Amino acid sequence: MIDHLVFAGPDLVAATESAESILGLVSVEGGRHVGFGTANRLIGLGRSTYLEIIGPDATQPDPVFSRPFDIDVLEGPRLVAWAVAVPDINATRRAIEPVVVGPPVEMTRRTPKGDLLRWQLTPPVAGSLPFFINWLDTPHPAGQLEQSASLVDLRIEDAELGDVRRVVKALNLAVSTRKAWEPRIAATIDLPDRRVVLW
Repeated sequence: MIDHLVFAGPDLVAATESAESILGLVSVEGGRHVGFGTANRLIGLGRSTYLEIIGPDATQPDPVFSRPFDIDVLEGPRLVAWAVAVPDINATRRAIEPVVVGPPVEMTRRTPKGDLLRWQLTPPVAGSLPFFINWLDTPHPAGQLEQSASLVDLRIEDAELGDVRRVVKALNLAVSTRKAWEPRIAATIDLPDRRVVLW
């Protein structure tokens, strides 16, 4: 199941304005990723799916390492990654062999209300392959978001799609693929009055 899409940019305010303008929806504050130099805002795309808008957090010092999703080198906001929710990350890593993803790590963040969210995920990277996430005992963030939009299609474009197609087949994901010179993620989203494609 598609857990969330990552819309990243070199400036969180600009990325938020871009996503909100395209969708005609208002995001809500997610929280800060302490130590990673990032913060996020969220838009619901279904009961168990959401859009994460992520960028540098002005309240944190620059991290000693690069921010995730190539945020530090992005020229503008765009969809950069997609996450798949799984019940057992290590079992999933075995199921998609010979495709290799890193071992899971645990992360946390505080919501604006002070609630602690805790989850495991494989190292999040920008690109065609998904990363995998398990929310452990934390209620899914999408359950707290307005449900006026829904993700109806996700398409992965790249010149080399072998590994992506192996993952999609192994996990029976409702994701389409298309050969293209440049890697790109395209999300078709239904809104109350129209359908849009977010890139």
